Amino acid sequence: MSSLTESTAWSGTSSDPADEQFGDIVERADLESADAYDAVLVGEPYDGAVISRPGAAEGPSAIREALATVKTHHFDAGAVESVADLGDVEVPAGSVAEVQDAIRSVTETVHELDALPVFLGGDNSVTVPNVAPLLEDASVGVLNVDAHLDVREVRDGPTSGTPYRQLGEAGLDAYACIGARHFETSSVYHDYVRENGGTVVTAEEVADDVVAAVDRALSGLGSVDRLYCSVDIDVLDATYCGCSAPTPGGLLPRELFRLVRLVGSDERIAGFELVECAPSLDAQGRTVDAAARTVAHFLSGWSS
Repeated sequence: MSSLTESTAWSGTSSDPADEQFGDIVERADLESADAYDAVLVGEPYDGAVISRPGAAEGPSAIREALATVKTHHFDAGAVESVADLGDVEVPAGSVAEVQDAIRSVTETVHELDALPVFLGGDNSVTVPNVAPLLEDASVGVLNVDAHLDVREVRDGPTSGTPYRQLGEAGLDAYACIGARHFETSSVYHDYVRENGGTVVTAEEVADDVVAAVDRALSGLGSVDRLYCSVDIDVLDATYCGCSAPTPGGLLPRELFRLVRLVGSDERIAGFELVECAPSLDAQGRTVDAAARTVAHFLSGWSS
Protein backbone atom coordinates (compact mmCIF):
# COMPACT_ATOMS: atom_id res chain seq x y z
CA MET A 1 0.00 0.00 0.00
CA SER A 2 1.33 3.45 -0.94
CA SER A 3 0.88 6.78 0.80
CA LEU A 4 1.23 10.47 -0.04
CA THR A 5 4.33 12.54 0.58
CA GLU A 6 3.84 15.98 2.10
CA SER A 7 3.42 18.66 -0.54
CA THR A 8 5.84 21.54 -0.83
CA ALA A 9 4.75 25.06 0.02
CA TRP A 10 3.37 27.16 -2.85
CA SER A 11 4.16 30.83 -3.42
CA GLY A 12 3.62 33.36 -6.18
CA THR A 13 6.50 35.01 -7.99
CA SER A 14 5.12 38.42 -8.96
CA SER A 15 6.33 41.58 -7.24
CA ASP A 16 2.93 43.20 -7.90
CA PRO A 17 0.56 42.45 -4.97
CA ALA A 18 -2.39 42.69 -7.37
CA ASP A 19 -1.09 39.75 -9.38
CA GLU A 20 -2.83 36.79 -7.76
CA GLN A 21 -1.19 33.59 -9.02
CA PHE A 22 -1.85 29.95 -8.35
CA GLY A 23 1.19 30.05 -6.12
CA ASP A 24 -0.76 32.42 -3.89
CA ILE A 25 -3.97 30.38 -3.63
CA VAL A 26 -2.92 26.69 -3.68
CA GLU A 27 -2.57 25.47 -0.10
CA ARG A 28 -0.89 22.41 1.34
CA ALA A 29 -3.31 19.84 2.70
CA ASP A 30 -3.61 16.21 3.70
CA LEU A 31 -6.39 13.66 3.36
CA GLU A 32 -7.95 14.77 6.64
CA SER A 33 -8.22 18.44 5.64
CA ALA A 34 -8.83 18.03 1.89
CA ASP A 35 -12.63 18.22 2.07
CA ALA A 36 -12.37 21.92 2.84
CA TYR A 37 -11.29 22.56 -0.78
CA ASP A 38 -13.07 22.35 -4.11
CA ALA A 39 -10.19 20.60 -5.91
CA VAL A 40 -7.01 18.78 -4.88
CA LEU A 41 -3.80 18.15 -6.80
CA VAL A 42 -2.10 14.74 -6.52
CA GLY A 43 1.27 14.02 -8.14
CA GLU A 44 2.14 10.63 -9.62
CA PRO A 45 5.87 10.67 -10.48
CA TYR A 46 6.14 7.46 -12.47
CA ASP A 47 7.27 6.64 -16.01
CA GLY A 48 8.19 2.96 -15.76
CA ALA A 49 5.54 1.98 -18.31
CA VAL A 50 6.44 4.25 -21.24
CA ILE A 51 6.79 2.49 -24.57
CA SER A 52 9.44 4.88 -25.90
CA ARG A 53 11.22 7.72 -24.09
CA PRO A 54 11.03 8.21 -20.30
CA GLY A 55 10.89 11.57 -18.54
CA ALA A 56 7.29 11.88 -17.36
CA ALA A 57 8.25 11.04 -13.77
CA GLU A 58 9.54 14.61 -13.57
CA GLY A 59 6.18 15.98 -14.71
CA PRO A 60 4.38 16.60 -11.41
CA SER A 61 7.05 18.83 -9.87
CA ALA A 62 7.60 20.76 -13.10
CA ILE A 63 3.88 21.33 -13.65
CA ARG A 64 3.50 22.61 -10.10
CA GLU A 65 6.41 25.01 -10.53
CA ALA A 66 4.94 26.38 -13.76
CA LEU A 67 1.38 26.54 -12.41
CA ALA A 68 2.53 28.58 -9.42
CA THR A 69 3.41 31.45 -11.77
CA VAL A 70 0.10 31.39 -13.69
CA LYS A 71 -2.44 34.07 -12.73
CA THR A 72 -5.77 32.80 -11.39
CA HIS A 73 -8.07 35.05 -13.46
CA HIS A 74 -10.04 33.87 -16.50
CA PHE A 75 -11.87 36.61 -18.43
CA ASP A 76 -15.15 34.68 -18.63
CA ALA A 77 -15.16 32.76 -15.37
CA GLY A 78 -13.24 34.99 -12.96
CA ALA A 79 -10.62 33.71 -10.56
CA VAL A 80 -9.98 30.06 -9.72
CA GLU A 81 -10.20 29.47 -5.97
CA SER A 82 -10.08 26.75 -3.32
CA VAL A 83 -7.34 24.41 -4.57
CA ALA A 84 -5.10 22.28 -2.36
CA ASP A 85 -2.04 20.13 -3.00
CA LEU A 86 -1.95 16.69 -1.34
CA GLY A 87 1.61 15.92 -2.47
CA ASP A 88 2.87 12.94 -4.46
CA VAL A 89 1.96 9.29 -4.34
CA GLU A 90 4.91 7.29 -3.05
CA VAL A 91 5.61 5.00 -5.99
CA PRO A 92 7.15 1.66 -5.00
CA ALA A 93 9.60 -0.45 -6.95
CA GLY A 94 8.07 -3.32 -8.86
CA SER A 95 6.32 -4.26 -12.08
CA VAL A 96 3.91 -1.89 -13.79
CA ALA A 97 0.97 -3.95 -12.54
CA GLU A 98 2.30 -3.77 -8.97
CA VAL A 99 2.76 0.00 -9.26
CA GLN A 100 -0.78 0.39 -10.60
CA ASP A 101 -2.12 -1.56 -7.61
CA ALA A 102 -0.09 0.56 -5.18
CA ILE A 103 -1.25 3.83 -6.71
CA ARG A 104 -4.85 2.61 -6.62
CA SER A 105 -4.59 2.15 -2.85
CA VAL A 106 -4.16 5.93 -2.67
CA THR A 107 -6.57 7.01 -5.41
CA GLU A 108 -9.40 5.02 -3.83
CA THR A 109 -9.12 7.27 -0.79
CA VAL A 110 -8.75 10.42 -2.88
CA HIS A 111 -11.94 9.65 -4.81
CA GLU A 112 -13.84 9.38 -1.51
CA LEU A 113 -13.15 13.06 -0.82
CA ASP A 114 -15.67 15.80 -1.56
CA ALA A 115 -12.91 17.65 -3.44
CA LEU A 116 -12.38 16.99 -7.15
CA PRO A 117 -9.12 15.06 -7.78
CA VAL A 118 -6.67 16.49 -10.31
CA PHE A 119 -3.87 14.00 -10.94
CA LEU A 120 -0.52 15.15 -12.32
CA GLY A 121 1.32 12.32 -14.10
CA GLY A 122 3.41 10.44 -14.75
CA ASP A 123 2.94 8.27 -17.79
CA ASN A 124 -0.38 7.10 -19.16
CA SER A 125 -0.34 3.85 -17.18
CA VAL A 126 -1.46 5.80 -14.09
CA THR A 127 -4.83 6.30 -15.77
CA VAL A 128 -5.81 2.79 -14.70
CA PRO A 129 -5.54 3.35 -10.92
CA ASN A 130 -6.93 6.86 -11.32
CA VAL A 131 -10.15 5.66 -12.96
CA ALA A 132 -10.62 2.15 -11.56
CA PRO A 133 -12.06 3.20 -8.15
CA LEU A 134 -14.88 5.05 -9.92
CA LEU A 135 -16.04 1.84 -11.60
CA GLU A 136 -17.15 0.34 -8.32
CA ASP A 137 -20.36 2.32 -7.77
CA ALA A 138 -21.47 4.11 -10.94
CA SER A 139 -21.54 4.00 -14.71
CA VAL A 140 -18.34 5.72 -15.86
CA GLY A 141 -17.05 7.09 -19.12
CA VAL A 142 -13.58 8.38 -19.97
CA LEU A 143 -12.79 11.17 -22.37
CA ASN A 144 -9.25 10.52 -23.57
CA VAL A 145 -7.75 13.74 -24.97
CA ASP A 146 -4.88 12.13 -26.81
CA ALA A 147 -3.10 11.62 -30.11
CA HIS A 148 -3.44 7.86 -29.56
CA LEU A 149 -6.24 5.49 -28.57
CA ASP A 150 -4.12 3.59 -25.99
CA VAL A 151 -6.07 0.34 -26.30
CA ARG A 152 -3.16 -2.00 -27.01
CA GLU A 153 -3.45 -5.57 -25.76
CA VAL A 154 -1.69 -6.40 -22.51
CA ARG A 155 0.91 -8.94 -23.48
CA ASP A 156 3.99 -9.02 -21.23
CA GLY A 157 2.39 -6.63 -18.76
CA PRO A 158 0.71 -3.22 -18.84
CA THR A 159 2.33 -0.27 -20.62
CA SER A 160 1.48 3.36 -21.25
CA GLY A 161 -0.34 2.13 -24.35
CA THR A 162 -2.74 -0.29 -22.61
CA PRO A 163 -4.78 1.74 -20.07
CA TYR A 164 -8.12 1.79 -21.87
CA ARG A 165 -7.94 -1.87 -22.79
CA GLN A 166 -7.36 -2.58 -19.08
CA LEU A 167 -10.20 -0.32 -18.00
CA GLY A 168 -12.53 -1.76 -20.64
CA GLU A 169 -11.89 -5.23 -19.28
CA ALA A 170 -12.47 -3.91 -15.75
CA GLY A 171 -15.94 -2.61 -16.62
CA LEU A 172 -15.54 0.89 -18.08
CA ASP A 173 -18.93 1.79 -19.53
CA ALA A 174 -17.98 4.25 -22.28
CA TYR A 175 -14.89 5.60 -24.02
CA ALA A 176 -14.21 8.49 -26.36
CA CYS A 177 -10.93 9.81 -27.73
CA ILE A 178 -10.65 13.39 -28.96
CA GLY A 179 -7.57 14.73 -30.73
CA ALA A 180 -6.60 11.43 -32.34
CA ARG A 181 -4.14 11.70 -35.25
CA HIS A 182 -4.33 9.94 -38.58
CA PHE A 183 -1.50 7.45 -39.16
CA GLU A 184 -0.80 7.13 -35.41
CA THR A 185 -3.07 4.16 -34.64
CA SER A 186 -3.22 0.69 -36.17
CA SER A 187 -6.46 -0.36 -37.83
CA VAL A 188 -6.96 -3.22 -35.39
CA TYR A 189 -7.10 -0.83 -32.44
CA HIS A 190 -9.51 1.51 -34.18
CA ASP A 191 -11.66 -1.53 -34.94
CA TYR A 192 -11.52 -2.52 -31.25
CA VAL A 193 -12.84 0.90 -30.20
CA ARG A 194 -15.63 0.86 -32.79
CA GLU A 195 -16.65 -2.71 -31.95
CA ASN A 196 -16.93 -1.74 -28.30
CA GLY A 197 -19.08 1.33 -28.97
CA GLY A 198 -16.34 3.93 -28.53
CA THR A 199 -16.08 7.30 -30.25
CA VAL A 200 -13.05 8.76 -32.04
CA VAL A 201 -12.86 12.49 -32.83
CA THR A 202 -9.77 13.50 -34.79
CA ALA A 203 -7.43 16.45 -34.36
CA GLU A 204 -8.68 17.73 -37.74
CA GLU A 205 -12.22 17.88 -36.38
CA VAL A 206 -11.04 19.83 -33.36
CA ALA A 207 -9.24 22.30 -35.63
CA ASP A 208 -12.40 22.74 -37.74
CA ASP A 209 -14.71 23.44 -34.78
CA VAL A 210 -13.69 22.87 -31.16
CA VAL A 211 -17.22 23.14 -29.79
CA ALA A 212 -18.69 20.71 -32.30
CA ALA A 213 -15.83 18.26 -31.73
CA VAL A 214 -16.34 18.30 -27.96
CA ASP A 215 -20.09 17.90 -28.41
CA ARG A 216 -19.55 14.82 -30.59
CA ALA A 217 -17.13 13.29 -28.11
CA LEU A 218 -19.44 13.92 -25.16
CA SER A 219 -22.44 12.56 -27.08
CA GLY A 220 -20.62 9.23 -27.17
CA LEU A 221 -20.46 9.39 -23.39
CA GLY A 222 -24.04 10.51 -22.90
CA SER A 223 -25.25 7.39 -21.10
CA VAL A 224 -22.85 7.47 -18.13
CA ASP A 225 -23.36 8.95 -14.68
CA ARG A 226 -19.76 10.01 -14.07
CA LEU A 227 -17.14 11.36 -16.43
CA TYR A 228 -13.35 11.29 -16.12
CA CYS A 229 -11.14 13.43 -18.36
CA SER A 230 -7.58 12.41 -19.20
CA VAL A 231 -5.25 14.71 -21.12
CA ASP A 232 -2.14 13.15 -22.64
CA ILE A 233 -0.01 16.16 -23.50
CA ASP A 234 1.08 14.48 -26.74
CA VAL A 235 -2.29 15.62 -28.12
CA LEU A 236 -0.48 18.90 -28.79
CA ASP A 237 1.40 19.42 -32.03
CA ALA A 238 5.07 18.39 -31.88
CA THR A 239 6.08 22.07 -31.95
CA TYR A 240 4.73 22.41 -28.40
CA CYS A 241 5.22 18.89 -27.23
CA GLY A 242 8.08 17.60 -25.06
CA CYS A 243 6.87 14.11 -24.33
CA SER A 244 7.47 10.44 -25.01
CA ALA A 245 5.92 10.44 -28.51
CA PRO A 246 5.56 13.87 -30.16
CA THR A 247 4.19 13.97 -33.71
CA PRO A 248 3.09 16.70 -36.15
CA GLY A 249 -0.54 17.48 -36.87
CA GLY A 250 -1.74 17.94 -33.31
CA LEU A 251 -3.78 20.50 -31.45
CA LEU A 252 -2.68 24.05 -30.78
CA PRO A 253 -2.52 25.01 -27.09
CA ARG A 254 -5.47 27.40 -27.38
CA GLU A 255 -7.58 24.59 -28.88
CA LEU A 256 -6.68 22.33 -25.98
CA PHE A 257 -7.41 25.09 -23.46
CA ARG A 258 -10.88 25.70 -24.85
CA LEU A 259 -11.53 21.98 -25.12
CA VAL A 260 -10.80 21.25 -21.46
CA ARG A 261 -12.81 24.27 -20.31
CA LEU A 262 -15.82 22.93 -22.19
CA VAL A 263 -15.35 19.45 -20.79
CA GLY A 264 -14.76 20.81 -17.29
CA SER A 265 -18.18 22.42 -17.29
CA ASP A 266 -19.88 19.01 -17.59
CA GLU A 267 -21.74 18.34 -14.33
CA ARG A 268 -20.70 14.67 -14.34
CA ILE A 269 -16.95 15.35 -14.00
CA ALA A 270 -15.47 13.11 -11.31
CA GLY A 271 -11.76 13.53 -11.98
CA PHE A 272 -9.11 14.97 -14.26
CA GLU A 273 -5.52 14.08 -15.10
CA LEU A 274 -2.65 15.39 -17.16
CA VAL A 275 -0.09 12.77 -18.17
CA GLU A 276 3.06 12.28 -20.26
CA CYS A 277 4.60 15.72 -19.70
CA ALA A 278 8.35 15.07 -19.76
CA PRO A 279 10.38 18.17 -18.81
CA SER A 280 13.70 16.62 -19.86
CA LEU A 281 12.31 16.27 -23.41
CA ASP A 282 10.84 19.77 -23.45
CA ALA A 283 12.10 22.70 -25.52
CA GLN A 284 12.37 25.94 -23.56
CA GLY A 285 9.66 24.86 -21.13
CA ARG A 286 6.89 25.10 -23.75
CA THR A 287 5.24 21.81 -22.87
CA VAL A 288 5.40 22.26 -19.11
CA ASP A 289 3.90 25.73 -19.46
CA ALA A 290 1.13 24.42 -21.72
CA ALA A 291 0.46 21.56 -19.29
CA ALA A 292 0.17 23.93 -16.33
CA ARG A 293 -2.19 26.20 -18.22
CA THR A 294 -4.26 23.21 -19.31
CA VAL A 295 -4.82 22.43 -15.63
CA ALA A 296 -5.74 26.07 -15.00
CA HIS A 297 -8.22 26.16 -17.88
CA PHE A 298 -9.84 22.92 -16.78
CA LEU A 299 -10.26 24.22 -13.22
CA SER A 300 -11.72 27.45 -14.57
CA GLY A 301 -14.29 25.56 -16.64
CA TRP A 302 -15.13 23.19 -13.79
CA SER A 303 -15.57 25.88 -11.15
CA SER A 304 -17.57 28.31 -13.28
